Amino acid sequence: MGLFANAFTWWNGASWGTTFFSRRHGEEMGRDDAGNIYFQHRKDPTRRWVIYDGNNDSSRVPPGWNAWLRGTIDEIPEKSLPPRRPFEQAPQPNLTGTERTYRPSGSLARSGRRAPATGDYEAWKPE
Repeated sequence: MGLFANAFTWWNGASWGTTFFSRRHGEEMGRDDAGNIYFQHRKDPTRRWVIYDGNNDSSRVPPGWNAWLRGTIDEIPEKSLPPRRPFEQAPQPNLTGTERTYRPSGSLARSGRRAPATGDYEAWKPE
C-alpha cells in the first residue's frame, strides 16, 4: 500500500486527517520515550488524545501519560508525578498476538507436556 496506506487507514498509524486536525485544533503537550505525541484541545482542555508512533495500541501509553489522558492528573506527568523509582520496571505493551506471547508448557503453540493436575482436582466419572 505504501504512501496511500496512511491516507486511508487508521490502524497503520495516524492518518493525514488526524495529523492535520491535531495540529490545527490541538496543542502539543509532550512526547514520551516511545515517540507518542500527546495533544490537548485549544478551546476545551478536557479533550485530550494521543498520536501513536507506530501501531495504535493503547498499552503502549506509559502510566503517567495514561493518567493525564483520562483526566486523573491535570498537569503533564513530568510536572505532577514523582520521578520513577529504581525498582519500578518500564511499562511493556500488550504482547497478545505476537511472537512473544506467553505460552505455557503443554499449550498447542508450544511443545512440551502439560503439568499433571494437582491433588485438589478429581475427574468426574459417570456411574
